[in-house]
Amino acid sequence: MTAGYLELYRSGELAQRLERLKARLAACDLCPRKCGTNRLAGEKGWCRAGYLPSVASVCAHFGEEPALSGSGGSGTVFFAGCNMACIYCQNYQISQERAVLKSGETSFSALAEKLLWLQEQGCHNINFVSPSHFVPQMVRVVLEAASLGLTLPLVYNSSGYDSVATLKELDGIIDIYLPDLRYADEVWGRKLSQAPEYPANARAAIREMFRQVGNLKVDDEGVAERGLIVRHLVLPGGLAGSRSSLKWLAREVSSGVTVSLMSQYHPANQARSHPLLSRRISLEEYRETTGLLEEFGIINGWVQEMASAESYLPDFAREGSPFVPD
Repeated sequence: MTAGYLELYRSGELAQRLERLKARLAACDLCPRKCGTNRLAGEKGWCRAGYLPSVASVCAHFGEEPALSGSGGSGTVFFAGCNMACIYCQNYQISQERAVLKSGETSFSALAEKLLWLQEQGCHNINFVSPSHFVPQMVRVVLEAASLGLTLPLVYNSSGYDSVATLKELDGIIDIYLPDLRYADEVWGRKLSQAPEYPANARAAIREMFRQVGNLKVDDEGVAERGLIVRHLVLPGGLAGSRSSLKWLAREVSSGVTVSLMSQYHPANQARSHPLLSRRISLEEYRETTGLLEEFGIINGWVQEMASAESYLPDFAREGSPFVPD
């Protein structure tokens, strides 16, 4: 299956999309915050990102969903920074520390060459992690990489706190959408992630993503070619609103929706100081949530084992870590 952006590259449409997206950086409205910052002039808004892309890591990653990792790994580009600020973020070393945004700044051509390197390593896809605040930069890198021979499908791996207007510019560019659906209650989105109106924005974004790519399609080896995968992280005390979110996905998005249910919550970053987040989820809480999949008829996807709270905990600063860029 041919990656969608290649046709747009050959027709010149990809370059036109880039120009429209780049123009929006003059008064940045890429995400729901709509800061209005002039990033073309080097100004920095809520996410503290400027014009150049900032990358914390590029690697062949095997910790993703099986349909993304396959046997060759997912070619993962971890952007630095984020348009949310989750107090329990496991990736806080690259998403919330300001020094990483500056030290990770790179040229478009250098990053494009990294995408080709991932392709040469045998990765199944290019997986852009936390791209919501770097969409124009991402598209420019894809444009340059396509001219060099990139053919892998693209994964847009986000928190779900995305702008529908921005996503519409990605129609036909992104092959696989991998958003989170964090909360069902606006209160917790604000308190735990500083993300106003998270449920409304994430649900609108997921609807748009599904409109573009539909249900997940895989090849004969089970590797994803196109479609939507929604991640849902179970939080202690029902803070994620799992019943509401899973019911909405099954009833309002698609009965065939693919869900990745995650048990890997760990009280990282500032979570230990928060009384509701200072513990891992219990076996009973997780069993209750997995039961919702059957209740709502969600049969496509993956369910993490309880031990994932330890095995999926990254350390981006550890010497020898595969997450540390070369």
